[in-house]
Amino acid sequence: MKCSQKTCLRANDLLLCLGLLLHCGEAKVNTEVQAGPLYRVVGSELSISCNVSGFRSENITKEIQFRVKKPAKATEINIISTGDPHFSYSMYNSRVRSDEITLKHENPNSVLFKIQRLEKGDEGEYDCSVVNHESNYDGRYSVKTTVKVIDNSLSVSLPASPPTLSYNEGDALTLTCQASSNTIQHTHLSFAWYLHKDGEDRKPIISLGRDFTLSPGSGFEGRYQAGHIRLDKLGEATYQLNMAQLELSDQGRIYCQAQEWIQDPDQSWYSITEKAAKETTLNVKAREVLPDTSSLVVRISAQAVTLQKGQKLSLSCNVDTQNLKERFFSVAWLRGNVELVTIGPTGIQSVGPQYSGRMKEGELKASRIGDRDYRLILQPVRTEDQGQYICRAWLQDRGPDGAFTQGAPQDSSSQEISILTTESGLSVEMENTVGVNEGYGLMLTCKVHGVKGQLSVTWQRKSTSTSGAIFTKVISLSQEGVVEKAEFMSHKVNATRTAADTFILELDEVRPSDAGVYECAVSEWESNSKTNSQSQTTTVTVVPSESFVKVSLISRNNNVTVGENVELMCRVKGPPVPITLAWSLQRDASTLDNILTMYYDGAISWSGDQSRYQLKVEKQKNGVFHSLLINGVSQSEVGIYQCRVSVFLDNVYKKLPLSNPVAISVLNPTSKLDLTPTPALTRNINTDIKIKCSVNSKPSAPTHYAVTWLLQQQAESTMIMKSDRDALVTFGPNVQPSHSQRISMKRTQGPSFELNIRQARISDNGSYVCEVVEWLQDPHGDWYQLSPVSKTTELTVIEPANDLHLEKKEQRLTAREGDEVELKCNIISSASGPSFFYKVAWLYTRHGSSVRSPLVELDHTGLLSYPGNQELRGLQGRLHFSRPTQRNFYLGIKRAHEEDNGTYQCQVEQYQLDQEGHWQQKASDSAGLISLTVNVTEINLSVVEEERDLNLTRSQNFTIPCHITKQSSNESEFQVTWFWQKESQTEQRPIFTIYRNATLQDRLGKGDKLRFGHPLPKQFSLTVSKTSPEDSGLYFCEVEEWLLSLSLGWRKLAVEKSGHLTVHFYDEGDVKAISEPKCKSDIWMGMLIVTVICSMLVIVLLVLKICRSKVSGGNKSGENLWAEQHPLNTKPIADD
Repeated sequence: MKCSQKTCLRANDLLLCLGLLLHCGEAKVNTEVQAGPLYRVVGSELSISCNVSGFRSENITKEIQFRVKKPAKATEINIISTGDPHFSYSMYNSRVRSDEITLKHENPNSVLFKIQRLEKGDEGEYDCSVVNHESNYDGRYSVKTTVKVIDNSLSVSLPASPPTLSYNEGDALTLTCQASSNTIQHTHLSFAWYLHKDGEDRKPIISLGRDFTLSPGSGFEGRYQAGHIRLDKLGEATYQLNMAQLELSDQGRIYCQAQEWIQDPDQSWYSITEKAAKETTLNVKAREVLPDTSSLVVRISAQAVTLQKGQKLSLSCNVDTQNLKERFFSVAWLRGNVELVTIGPTGIQSVGPQYSGRMKEGELKASRIGDRDYRLILQPVRTEDQGQYICRAWLQDRGPDGAFTQGAPQDSSSQEISILTTESGLSVEMENTVGVNEGYGLMLTCKVHGVKGQLSVTWQRKSTSTSGAIFTKVISLSQEGVVEKAEFMSHKVNATRTAADTFILELDEVRPSDAGVYECAVSEWESNSKTNSQSQTTTVTVVPSESFVKVSLISRNNNVTVGENVELMCRVKGPPVPITLAWSLQRDASTLDNILTMYYDGAISWSGDQSRYQLKVEKQKNGVFHSLLINGVSQSEVGIYQCRVSVFLDNVYKKLPLSNPVAISVLNPTSKLDLTPTPALTRNINTDIKIKCSVNSKPSAPTHYAVTWLLQQQAESTMIMKSDRDALVTFGPNVQPSHSQRISMKRTQGPSFELNIRQARISDNGSYVCEVVEWLQDPHGDWYQLSPVSKTTELTVIEPANDLHLEKKEQRLTAREGDEVELKCNIISSASGPSFFYKVAWLYTRHGSSVRSPLVELDHTGLLSYPGNQELRGLQGRLHFSRPTQRNFYLGIKRAHEEDNGTYQCQVEQYQLDQEGHWQQKASDSAGLISLTVNVTEINLSVVEEERDLNLTRSQNFTIPCHITKQSSNESEFQVTWFWQKESQTEQRPIFTIYRNATLQDRLGKGDKLRFGHPLPKQFSLTVSKTSPEDSGLYFCEVEEWLLSLSLGWRKLAVEKSGHLTVHFYDEGDVKAISEPKCKSDIWMGMLIVTVICSMLVIVLLVLKICRSKVSGGNKSGENLWAEQHPLNTKPIADD
């Protein structure tokens, strides 16, 4: 009866619950470690936590071990153990002893593994395992995680910054820092500016988190909220710090620091490296001021109000108030609403954006010439300098905290200045726009026309990316030819005059940040006075490197077979800029591995197994080709390859767009496996079936095989069992436990794969599929599989006809006691086969009894039993049951006894298993009766029966012989008795007996006249001496043969009598009477003498033979027992 799927699932759930109840209190051991891969930087710290749970003894400190399997090696290497100080292999021993590698318990069930400074060779698969000291194993005692060691490509620098900066409090500070990374994995950068004072810990001024969140440092929150502290990110790698008003507390060492973060598989962020730029010392000066609230009077005056172009403009500003010497002022000159210059309360000057360049050129100067007098000089004046000028002043009051409080401004009256122009033919010509590629040199040409005097040139630049940007000086060339350079993005800059009318500006390796408007300002000089100035501008555009440096990846063959070589070519087309090139392989969506990195300085950093790859660089007309050769590819090289290029300029990595991806597909060789299956089989139910699948082809390389046996029934396929390449055998998930006990598989020479089914059932019908997978090793020693090959064998299980018949012929067996008897029971029908199982019983009936008792039973399951019966216990102990063939059942009796006599019968019942696996009786029958007779031995006793007459005289001796010619058994013992019957009487009287135990008995009390003789084992004699006529009569002997029975003890087998000896006595004077007797007497005496002589000659032999005889009298001497020497003791006549 079949159950539905839901019913079966419920049954499985119940079994699972029952299993959980049975295992209540026995938790499975579980070992956990951080999931990989973990990407860490060379030289950084690696920490891996490992936790264990599920042990019964949670409070006992566990012994935990760490091992590593490196990419190029297949074996694990011991690193460190919490319980064994000698656990480490030699390559890690020194690092463990120096505590560079540690493994410490955080609690009894968790540890922290640390490597203080990672090396490139530390990359690999790390294994954390716990030593089990309990009696059983249940759970996971070992867990692995992968560690990838990558290069530290983080670059942090502070360009064009002097080691020391000095400012007055209240001044503005701007610092620029560059930070970038060339890591191919997805990482984030965090950035921060720090202030470090002597004797104090560093504190952050402002920071940008990895999630792009700005955060002011402790103590800087108020100034950040007021907008006085700002962090700007300019482009991909430039971070600018702006502090609008410096305070005395800002004095110290300022530096920038970047951290690189990567997200681990558990979604947590980990800082893989950090780097700081060099420190810059900042000095902030303070001044003491006294507060005063008096009003101001501001006056302006000019030395001349009408000037020629090129002359000097001198403006004076007078400030008057009470307690003038104790006060601080800010004084500014303005033309219209445009500020020229301001002198602060501490004397620091700030120039308006439009006049900063002229102050740097020395054309604008401002100074304090007295307690209340300030002067502004502008020379040479230009036509655009005419207009109305005012002087503005503020009182600056200083509070207790040193900060200035600005009072209300006070303006002077306006002063009109007029500028007259003179005729001049000076003019300047430049190209309107210039374009240049990043990394190339920039050359700007400035043509001058109408030159009359000496010329000087000043090159200036302003950015177009920032609104309100002003020109800043780049470089100048005086009329005497003196070059004065300005700090300009740390570039190499040069200004030359190649001809009288030509000025050239050269910049080396321009960057996108160099783009902007460039101005060529040419001044004409006479008598050390600037008489005229003309300028012209041009717009410079810088094409970023990603626009013209092109990266492409090609491969001649993307689909290769295991063991072949693959060449990938990365073409880099563009100007000769310093680049860093990395090869990457992405095997899946979550793992990106770096193969190698070739840096801008020529250094090469390998990751993983270097032996698999080769690198070649070749310069051609259409670009530089970087070739990656993969030697002997395997499935581990399958994935998407990309070439990643970064331009390295000004200590900044600028990542270019990735190359096109190239997918490498590695195909396994075509399987040449040839299989031969067992032909279709038809077998009876309950038989053992063997299905074989043989490999005929010869592999070209060392091969392992994985075999799966499937059963196809009614378009459904079920996996029965399988053996993997390591010969580990497992059953299919749907195989019932009762079926798994009947099914097995093995591998034999050839190789051949056998599926064995014991006690086949009708439900075993179907198509058996042998699916073989061939496993080979790739060039790196890793195993890979070829496509499976399968063959099918049809199996038909039938149920044969039920027909049981035993042999009915009755048998009569005769055996001697002690012999082995074999009783046979044979099946004579055709219903015998391995699908049948038999129950056999042997029954026994004693002679003279009607009760049949079971002796032994063999169950159809193979169980042998002996039914309890006290009377038959002896017989059952000597039985031996055997089954030489499936059709024969034999019962053996060892050492048969006489009491084993009786009738034996065999009864057989036939059984078969049905489709549900239950036993069903199919038939029964009884064999013919077997009658057994066990005799002790065959009676074969024979005694000499010669009839003789003997005539004697008085006192003449005579002997009564008793010779045994045959006996029934060599083990027989004899009892001999001599009888005497007087003449004219019928009574036969016993006169002498020798018993089987060698006891002698005189039956008539004539011991002095009788002499017993036993010269040979089968010869007895009795001699009568001192005779008289009274002794005449008939003499003979009677022999009883005795044998020891196995069941009944000593028993008499047979009795035989000898012939008669008739003795007569006569008188000596009677001639007639003695003629014949005397002759006979002489003959007898002659025979006696000969016998005695022979006895003496062979006395030694007789002694040996007599010793072997069981007659004690014969064993001791072999001599006749003469009555004179051995007086006879009378004994009552009784059987032994």
